[in-house]
Amino acid sequence: MLLKDIRDYQILFLASFLVLGIGTRDWTLRPELIAVAITTSLSTQFILSLVFGHWSFADNKAQSLSGGDLQSELCKRTQSLNLRSALITSLGLSLLLRADHWTTMAIAVASAIASKFIFRVGEKHFFNPGNFGIICALIFTGDAWVSPGQWGEEWWYGLVFAGTGGMVLQRIGRWDTTAAFLGAYSLLEAIRNFWLGWTWDVYWHRLMSGSLLLFALFMITDPRSMPNSRIGRVIWAMCIAGLTFILRNYFFLSTAVFWALFILAPLTILIDFLWSAPRFSWQRGDEETREYTEVRAEASFDGNFGGNRGEEFFPSAPGASSVQ
Repeated sequence: MLLKDIRDYQILFLASFLVLGIGTRDWTLRPELIAVAITTSLSTQFILSLVFGHWSFADNKAQSLSGGDLQSELCKRTQSLNLRSALITSLGLSLLLRADHWTTMAIAVASAIASKFIFRVGEKHFFNPGNFGIICALIFTGDAWVSPGQWGEEWWYGLVFAGTGGMVLQRIGRWDTTAAFLGAYSLLEAIRNFWLGWTWDVYWHRLMSGSLLLFALFMITDPRSMPNSRIGRVIWAMCIAGLTFILRNYFFLSTAVFWALFILAPLTILIDFLWSAPRFSWQRGDEETREYTEVRAEASFDGNFGGNRGEEFFPSAPGASSVQ
């Protein structure tokens, strides 16, 4: 059902931002690159879900099912490909990343989707896919760039982003991450502004960035790649804010927020080890799936899977999704 999944709201809002940006800002945004991003993301998600899904299924089920039962179960599980998250990644990259050639956009999107399958600890990927794609494009291509100031500093953009982002964060329960990041970064900028004796107009100018709000509301808050516990998320977000402040003001990187998130993404592994908590599940509207997720967060799979923990790739719970 449309808008039953939280990600449906994200897709709607991000697509609306693209239309808003094209209509109100003088962007060099090419529709063909958006089409390349969407096509590449969906096809990469589809192919890698099948490839890695077959491997995961064989490891967990080959000894417990045989013949027709094995083939039937495999076909049923490969139907869940999680294309919503792939579409969100492509829309986010279309909003933030610019390129002269379509191959650059394809490389960025393909690497973003692939990172979810490759860089994993247990059943969790720790790099934010969109952020990973941006960094790969900046490193490995010569025609990619990110324009943090492309939204300008108009106050009504901030209201739009805060309102739509707030709706999503309220449903996924990740306001703590955004608040910790923006609060810590704003405080650091305020201290610096006071120390240098600048007027507060300079301070507000540095904070009133549409791209900064997009990052804080829609990128850093990806619940599948951030720490699971609340205290862990707050510490993680504050670390990213601190590194962003250093990279922006002392290394003069206009893309500081993206580099900070990329560098500190592996910190999620350590934080989850120190503060254990159940993993996030997108299907909050499905009571049966939620109950399944809560039980499985505590249960062992020894009885059915030979000691392997986690079945997130192709979960057997009704409505559950694959790699996200």
